[in-house]
Amino acid sequence: MDPDSPEEIRIGRQALTVLRADLSRALPLEGCALLLGLTQGPSWTIRQIWPCCNIWQPAPERYRRFAIDPREQLTAQRWGRQRGWTVLGSAHSHPLSAPRPSATDRQLAFVPTLMLILGLAPVDLSSATAAAAAERAGEAEPDMETQSHPMQPLLSPERGLAAWWLAAEAQAPGACRRLGWRMED
Repeated sequence: MDPDSPEEIRIGRQALTVLRADLSRALPLEGCALLLGLTQGPSWTIRQIWPCCNIWQPAPERYRRFAIDPREQLTAQRWGRQRGWTVLGSAHSHPLSAPRPSATDRQLAFVPTLMLILGLAPVDLSSATAAAAAERAGEAEPDMETQSHPMQPLLSPERGLAAWWLAAEAQAPGACRRLGWRMED
């Protein structure tokens, strides 16, 4: 396991409210944001959500892909540094799938990084069983592109937030590891 990786993520109530509202506002497209805060040993605290525009090209693919403008990233880094904070990672939504990093998410991420995903929950037993088995194995679910009907997945409308650590060694066991998170006042 990466010694610099967090074991737990804490997020303030206001930051969590902003995150959920910002990512939900982008529907039916993927929303995205940067996470600013503090690293305190194995516990990382998200203090500020930096909403970003999804600039993925081509634009019609934004329902399943996101990209953050590098200028927004630099501005967020400067702003956070003035407050003693750092960019801890990013957040995005999965309008059509569960809150697990897709193969594309893992491939395009600048690792190591923290990734929060707001997504839909599986509703059928076979999906839930497959997702649970993948999670136990430390793997994320496949891209929606590999499913036969990407616009009609068997998912409930309920949205859940999941935190993930993507390690620098992409092929190592546990390279994509789910993290616990909790809300603080």
